[in-house]
Order: sequence, then C-alpha cells, then structure tokens
Amino acid sequence: MITMKRCISICIIASLFAYSCQTKPKENMQNPFFQTWDTPFEVPPFDKIIPAHYIPAFEEGMRQQNEEIVAIINNSESPNFKNTIAALDYSGSLLDKVAAVFFNVLETNNNEEMQQIAQEISPKLSAHSDAINFNIDLFKRVKFVYDNSDNEKLTQEEHRLLEKTYKDFIRGGVNLSGEQKERFAAINQRIAKLTLDFNNNVLAATNAYKLIIEDSNDLKGLPANIVEAAKEEANKDNSTKGKWVFTLQNPSLIPFLEYAQNRDKRQEIWQAYSQRCIGGKYDNNAIINELVNLRIERAQLLGYQSHAAFILDENMAKTSEAVYELLLKVWEPALKKAKEELAYYQKKAGDEKIAPWDWRYYTEIVRNEQFNINQDSLRPYFSLPNVLQGVFSVAKNLYGLTFEKNKTLPIYDSSVVTYEVKDQGNTIGILYMDFYARESKSSGAWMTEFRGQYRTPEGKNILPIISVVCNFSNPTINTPSLLNIDEVQTLFHEFGHALHALLSKCQYKSMAGTNVSRDFVELPSQIMENWATCPEVLKSYAKHYQTGETIPQYLIDKISQSETFGQGFINTELIAASLLDMDYHTLTIVQDINPIDFETKAMQKYGLIPEIISRYKSQYFKHIFTDAFGYSAGYYGYTWAAVLDADAFEAFKENGLFDTTTAKAFRSNILEKGNSVDPMEAYKAFRKKEPSIEPLLNKRGLK
Repeated sequence: MITMKRCISICIIASLFAYSCQTKPKENMQNPFFQTWDTPFEVPPFDKIIPAHYIPAFEEGMRQQNEEIVAIINNSESPNFKNTIAALDYSGSLLDKVAAVFFNVLETNNNEEMQQIAQEISPKLSAHSDAINFNIDLFKRVKFVYDNSDNEKLTQEEHRLLEKTYKDFIRGGVNLSGEQKERFAAINQRIAKLTLDFNNNVLAATNAYKLIIEDSNDLKGLPANIVEAAKEEANKDNSTKGKWVFTLQNPSLIPFLEYAQNRDKRQEIWQAYSQRCIGGKYDNNAIINELVNLRIERAQLLGYQSHAAFILDENMAKTSEAVYELLLKVWEPALKKAKEELAYYQKKAGDEKIAPWDWRYYTEIVRNEQFNINQDSLRPYFSLPNVLQGVFSVAKNLYGLTFEKNKTLPIYDSSVVTYEVKDQGNTIGILYMDFYARESKSSGAWMTEFRGQYRTPEGKNILPIISVVCNFSNPTINTPSLLNIDEVQTLFHEFGHALHALLSKCQYKSMAGTNVSRDFVELPSQIMENWATCPEVLKSYAKHYQTGETIPQYLIDKISQSETFGQGFINTELIAASLLDMDYHTLTIVQDINPIDFETKAMQKYGLIPEIISRYKSQYFKHIFTDAFGYSAGYYGYTWAAVLDADAFEAFKENGLFDTTTAKAFRSNILEKGNSVDPMEAYKAFRKKEPSIEPLLNKRGLK
C-alpha cells in the first residue's frame, strides 16, 4: 500500500457531524475538550485526553452546533451570505475539534475501546448530519441567498462556498419526502457502521497473521536489515523468541516477496496477504454486498442512476464515461507491457510457472541483471532521517519553507515527531510525522489534519495542524529505518499533500487546503514525487547511513535508466483496482453480489493476466469501502491527477527544477487556493493550457 503511486493519500475525516442532543450534559472540567487548550499553537493536548472524554465531547459538540443552527434560522435579518452561509460554515467548531482528534487517533492508535466508541458515535454523527441536511427552515435561508446572490458582491471563494453549500443540501436529501428522508437517514447510519466494520476487519486480519521462520535456511536471499528486523519482531513475544517473524505490514511483506529464495514461504505469506477478509472470522464479503447496494439505493433516492454518477458529479471527471476512457487509455499499453515483462520473467523461471508470489522476486532479479541495481543496494543511501531532510530541502528551495523540530508539543504516540513550519521566519503551521508501522495503526500512508487552515470572521488566520502518517520499518538496534525507492516516493507524496494543507490561504474551513475534488487532490502530492529521484536532489540527501558517502553517480544513472522498468506491472495492478472500483459503483440495479465472483468476472473482462492481481482485492480495498478514505468511485483519481502532475512537472523541467517563478505560480494558483477556484481553472492559471496525457504515457514508458 505504500509502494509507488499506492499511498493512501490524504485521510480526510469522513463524518464530522451527527446526532442531536437536546439537553446539555453536566460540565466536566476534567475533560480537555471543554477547556481552552493552552498548548503551544493550541495543538491537541494528547497527554490529557483519554477515551472516556470522547463521547461527552461529541455530544456537547453536537448540542452546540444545534444551538448555532437554531440561531441562524431565528436570525430576524433577511438571509445573506454572512448571516447564513458563512455562519453555517463556522458552526460546529467543538464537534470538528473532537472528531479530528478521535478519528485520527482511531486510525493510528486503534484498540478495542476506541472501536467501541466509534461504533457508538458513528450512527449518532450520521443522524446529526442528516438532521442538518434535512432542516427545511435552514435550507430556505440558504436557497434565498443562492437565488439572490447577484444582489451581493461576493468574492470568488464566497461564490464557490455558496454553490457548494446549496448543492450539499440537495445531495444531502433536503428535497426528499418524509418517508424518503427516513430511508435516506437509515441508509447513511447503516453505511457508517458497515464501513467501520470493514476497516476493523482489515486491521484485525492483518494483525492476525505471522509467518514464523525457524530455519535460517528459509531466510536465504533476504537483506541483513530485513532479517534483523524480523528477529526483533520475533523477540517481542516469548513464544517466538529466537526465531524470525514476518508480518503483512508492507515493510516486512514486500522485501520478503522480493528477495526470499524459498518459494513456498513466498507463496504462504502472499496468500495470507491476498486472502485477508475472504471467509473466516473477519470476512468482508457480506459487508461489500450490502454497502454497494445501499450506495445504489441512496444515489437513486437523490435522482442519480448510480453511486458513481453521484460521486463524479462533484469531481473534475464528471462522468463515468470520461473515467473509463482515461483508464483504458492507460490500461491497454500497460497490460501489453506487463505481458512482455511476464514473458521475460518466465524465461528466467524456466519450467516453474510464474505465479503472483513470484512476480516481485523475478522483478528484482531482472532489475539487477539489466541495470546492476536492486532495491536492497539502494536502501543504505535512503535512511529515513536523510530522506526527510531531502524532503525539507525541496520545500525550502521551492517555497522558502523551513522545518524546526519542536519537542514541547504533546504527541499521541512516543514515536511521533513534531515540527514548526516557517515561512520567512513566521510559523505558518504545525506538522506531525508518524513514520513507523505498529499493530494499532491502519496500513498504508496518508496525510490528515487535526485542524485545517481558515480565517475567523474577525480576520485572524488559524494555523493548520497537519499530520503525515506512514508505515515504514522500525529502526533496529543497529540500523535506522532504511527505505526503498517506492517508500522514498511515498514520503515525498504525502509531504506534497501536507504542503497543500500547510500553504492554504482561504477564508472558510470547507474551502481550504485539501478540501478539493478527489481527482484533483492528488496533484500536489504526485508532483512532489518527481523531485525524489532528480539527480541534483538525490545528491543532496542520498547519503550512506554508515559512511556518509553521497550516492555515487553510477547509481543515480541506474535509477534514471530504470525509471520505466516494471511499469507494466505497476500500472496494470493500479488500473485494475480503478476499474474494479468503477464496475462496482456504476451498477444501477440492487442485486445479490458475490464479491469474489464479481471481481473475477471484472478482471477476466479486462483481460488481466492471472500472474497479477488487482492492487487491492475487494475484501481489503479500504479506499473504496471505508468512508475514512473516501475514494469510492474515485480511485481513478490517482491516474486522473497523474495526467495533471506529469503535465505540470513539464513546466519545472522547462524552466528549472527550482525556478522561483514557476514555483511561485504553482503555490499561488494550486497550493494556496484550496477549493476557492474551479480546479481546471486553477490548473490552467498555472500551466496556461489544459493538460495533455502524453507526458504521463512518456513518463511511464507506455507511449
């Protein structure tokens, strides 16, 4: 999940609203959420927050927002942008604060108690959100402002917020009949529970499996640092002490698949990975069936044919036809290249027919053969501390930003590090970095926020509090966390999301930072990946963790020469997942779905070869079946944004990697604007033209 182009990009909190409490709970001065935070920059006081604080704080947050809604409705003045639209956007500050802390900690420090809280509060949050969306009196005021907007001198951002607010009410079911509203609300509450169950099952299934190695001969081919990490993992438990343990976390799984010479062991761990949540205690098949059908029903209540039509109405792509057209333009050359790769690998394998658990193994053999390079030979130059400094250096050279570690800020886990982000000496945001894999953390990598940027009605700028979460290997006694190229790009990717949030200059919460369409949000993250392997950038940060030696030029040359190597596999598994997502969500008839059969037929339809599976099989495809990640009918967004990023990076190649004019244009037109400007208009303001797919196909060697 954290290899190149796989980052779970940005984890936006899916539900910040909910159920309405009619009576105010007793004041609890022990609860940090009921107090003004006296922490530096008003960051969350993690050291004072305990699980028992969440439910009372959620309920008080909902109660307060209800009071704010009543005040908007009862305002005796004629509805206008300020007293209705802006007031609504500013409402729910306590609820936002509680939800941001809770749902982010749920993803990073999950346990049974947190899961129980989520199960209790999620349907209440869903009901609270629906109560706002169904409020006819509130909507009448919104509609009045919408219908009379020509009478107000609104800024571009205010126009965008007005249109979004009006449309959100329509999409939220305000025009449904009473009976339809009841069903709509019931669907939303059920979806909220199912997506939580899906996520919990994936986490539990991932943690439930361990490959225990007792014979050192089964470790042949594995890099020393990976073996050392497996030994330390085993020593955490008395039952496996003195052995080696490999898990389904990517820092453990992927190197094993790449280097372990024992084919049976590769097959064992791969099958455990790919069969997660298919049958057994953590089965997700029934959840998928119900989720897909509930989404169809909900979309059709609102007048859309399918869930995809409902989602895409808000995205750049607009239609499923446009999405399929793009995906198939990449799919056809990618599949052709994957077949060529397979034929070459099969020659290496001889009579042993290539299987999915062999692909990465032979990829590394052939990479080493063709380029005299493999992931393991590069790892010593990519220690996490050095790569992080490389990321910071790129941000400084592009945008003048500096990052100063601040050890005084409260943290939610002992491994988290925090930074003040400064622009010309002024702090513009706080950055949390949570790097290492642990059982309590969801897999993958993402950027999220504990507070987004906005300005108060009085004009005070509220600084963003941003977090980057990864699942890199933990440092061992002798070795820092050493990354492979994919993981290096993952860090650059998520940092690109962070810059999008940190550099936001918007007035309103819902317009700021990464609150943009799913097929645009990946542009700032994916364009950052381009700098990761640029030769002049590599020379600045790729230093051998033991000797301090700068990465040799011959290795830089080999990295450049091998950039399109393996792109058949990478793009085929990516597009396969995107097509699978669209096939589920373009369904228009409620039906009994067997996800195993559905996925098999879909992959056969597109001609996916059996040696490759979809990047995520349905049963652990969290992007599309958990609301926390919000990519249902949107996983194509990685490819849509890749067209933008490849085209946009051409401007830097033309003018210079760190050309100040180009960087300033990208910052002012893309990073600072949030959703205050139409995304295509924002892109054209930067690039002075519409994007072309040609740079993407060239970049990936698919031309």
